[in-house]
Amino acid sequence: MLEYAVLAFAIAAIGGLVLARSVLSGRLASWAVSLLHAALGATGLVLAGLAIIQMQTDDRGILPIGLLLLLIAALGGFALASFHIRKIIAPKALVLVHAGAAVLGFLMLAGSLIGVA
Repeated sequence: MLEYAVLAFAIAAIGGLVLARSVLSGRLASWAVSLLHAALGATGLVLAGLAIIQMQTDDRGILPIGLLLLLIAALGGFALASFHIRKIIAPKALVLVHAGAAVLGFLMLAGSLIGVA
């Protein structure tokens, strides 16, 4: 299940790059890409959470920390969406914090999956 979570986050990251490019260029991002990005991120969160809960071992390593970072990124995503709804270009700093938390969380999940972390 963790494999599917990492895959969902990887695909969401591609959409995130498209969205970030728009916002960092001073334009509103595409709603379609935003909704797909959010849906894939939410799917990844649910799958990662379920994978951690279903693990048979007490040693989950850095997975819970990665999931926590991804939850923080999701909160940042809600904040970004609130700007988008109001047709205001989001602050670049918020985009960078959102992306940074998501990338770190993703790397922790992916690293755990391949046995690096």
